[in-house]
Amino acid sequence: MSGALQAIVFDFDGVIADSEPLHLRAFQRAFADAGLTLTAQDYYSRYLGFDDAGVFAAVSQDCGAALTADQIATLVAKKGEYVQESLRAGEILFPGAADFIRQAAAAVPIAIASGAQRHEIEEILDATQLRSYFVTIVAAGETVRGKPAPDPYARAFQLLQRSNGATTPDRCVAIEDSRWGLESARGAGLRCVGVTNSYPAADLPGAELIVEGLNTLTIQMLDELVRNPAKAGHHGTPGHHDSVGRVSSPVTTAQGADPA
Repeated sequence: MSGALQAIVFDFDGVIADSEPLHLRAFQRAFADAGLTLTAQDYYSRYLGFDDAGVFAAVSQDCGAALTADQIATLVAKKGEYVQESLRAGEILFPGAADFIRQAAAAVPIAIASGAQRHEIEEILDATQLRSYFVTIVAAGETVRGKPAPDPYARAFQLLQRSNGATTPDRCVAIEDSRWGLESARGAGLRCVGVTNSYPAADLPGAELIVEGLNTLTIQMLDELVRNPAKAGHHGTPGHHDSVGRVSSPVTTAQGADPA
């Protein structure tokens, strides 16, 4: 290994924790309280990459409902309560996630940049004894803008840089499961890996490497990715925000990953 890799920033839901079905049910309950409906198809195809407030704002707008900021804040709180009610100990982590996190933390500093609430993330990490491996967590509401804006990943990189001396974002890898998250990471200048836990490879534009999950990923693969020049269309300037949809460069699909 060349040692080119300096840090890793993980998305949480859909990459580490298989909690999206739990979040969907909580969103649906909260929307029902407001007299609105969210289908599973719409959630996974249109809103998955947004933070909680972003989901409530986007869905209500699409439904023609004019929710105020206070109403959205109330729904976010309700959704969090419903998640807590539903969350229970068990196999909430994706296969191989815990092992890869331990390996990653032994190699480089690692962080989380997520649209989930901090208490939800920390509860799962505490229950699975993984919290101590992460240098920092950037959660919903902790940046001015959420994903797909670059703010969460830019903030995570800044915190890693302050605490561990990571020098450039293009030597830091983001691991994401959605096009919104990839857009966020790319906008912050990070190198991007997509996992097909939530979407097929064809729906992960902007990922330079695609794998089936953390159980098929290695630190060596990430180090090799960072050692190679960024593909055309990748922006290495922190804060530069571009649309993933405009990227035309091909992705590399790891052996065993879904080529579709």
